[in-house]
Amino acid sequence: MRENALCALMAAFGSAALAWLGLYGFAWNDYETEARPAVEALAHGHLGEFVRLAPAYGGSLVERAPFALVPGLWGGGALAVYRMMVLPCLLAGAVLGVWLVARMRREGRPPLARGVTLALCVANPVMLCALELGHAEELLGASLCIGAVLVAARASGGAGRPLLAGVMLGLAIANKEWALLATGPVLLVLPARQRLTCLLAAGASAGAVLAPLLLSSGGFLAGTRALATPSSVIFQPWQLFWFFGHHGATVHGAFGAAKPGFRMAPEWSGAISHPLVLAVGAAITAATWLRSRRLTERDALLALALLLMVRCLLDTWDVVYYPLPFILALLAWEVRGPLRRPPLLALASSALVWVNLHWMTEHTSPDAQAAFFLVWSLPLSAWLGLCLFAPGRATLGRRHGADPRTGAQETTVSSLGRLVSTS
Repeated sequence: MRENALCALMAAFGSAALAWLGLYGFAWNDYETEARPAVEALAHGHLGEFVRLAPAYGGSLVERAPFALVPGLWGGGALAVYRMMVLPCLLAGAVLGVWLVARMRREGRPPLARGVTLALCVANPVMLCALELGHAEELLGASLCIGAVLVAARASGGAGRPLLAGVMLGLAIANKEWALLATGPVLLVLPARQRLTCLLAAGASAGAVLAPLLLSSGGFLAGTRALATPSSVIFQPWQLFWFFGHHGATVHGAFGAAKPGFRMAPEWSGAISHPLVLAVGAAITAATWLRSRRLTERDALLALALLLMVRCLLDTWDVVYYPLPFILALLAWEVRGPLRRPPLLALASSALVWVNLHWMTEHTSPDAQAAFFLVWSLPLSAWLGLCLFAPGRATLGRRHGADPRTGAQETTVSSLGRLVSTS
């Protein structure tokens, strides 16, 4: 507690600042149109109505349901309920940041590297965009996926390790379906004999959360079916298929506002986008398993980051908060390596996402946004793939003398048990 008190306090301040800036209200964001009816029914004790009105990510609302009841203790209104529903997501990001920083401190990492790591977990500008759009659940899902990999990779923990990792993975999948991509990295970092336990725990925890929603014929099932149907016209500039679209009739947004410069989606894009994300994710996972029957912690985090980046590339719905899980997974991979510098790759990725998917939307055309997205995302994805499948050719993140599988350095230890600095 003494060692982590300052870090936890800084994480609390960062999360509070993010909440102050991003939770000023929910007018015109996705929470108001998608989640608010279900959450207000829950806050008033109408469980059947909540289940009927739950959106496609209703599992996330189930996981955060107790927080919707807290404002009733002081008579809080709809805004208080909205803010309380975001609290567990901010707490998840803060816990992840404190956890990573604690491990960095034990390894003797410099204060600057630890400070940048914590800031990216609790005060990331991409997180602010997610809060403003009403999608704090992305932060919760990302923290659960990364946490599941870190728990599964722990040398200690015994029989409880695969069980806890599986529960965290299952909660992430129930929170939002994209977390299915994390199944491979979590399982492959475990010994083969523990993988079934982890998988069963994940299925049980996800099923327990989703069971009430699956038994209903309301908005959850309708929204889930809509995710897989080819009839969707959602077609954003920040994905691989943008230039296959064509300029024609004016494209309108969710509230009827015109979107100048946007392309019309080709008919086939909606049919292949989401299935292709799962298919490519399964192919990458299978190739990773064929290369190494069991992954190290860093390789599992790298595989998770690559899978989440591929999701952004192939999903025609890609918006500013979609890359948030990728950024946090990349951050975890970077800080668990041997380098002592700050996590510059995750920092640069955060800046690129914010500039590309937020700032450029007000200053450049959609075609320019799409071109810039491909300019940085494709080389980054290729490099991550090279690091995963051909680490000998990717030198960034390695130091002379490091073990190619664990990144461990040979270290001289003094008789007093303290690390001795070596050149």
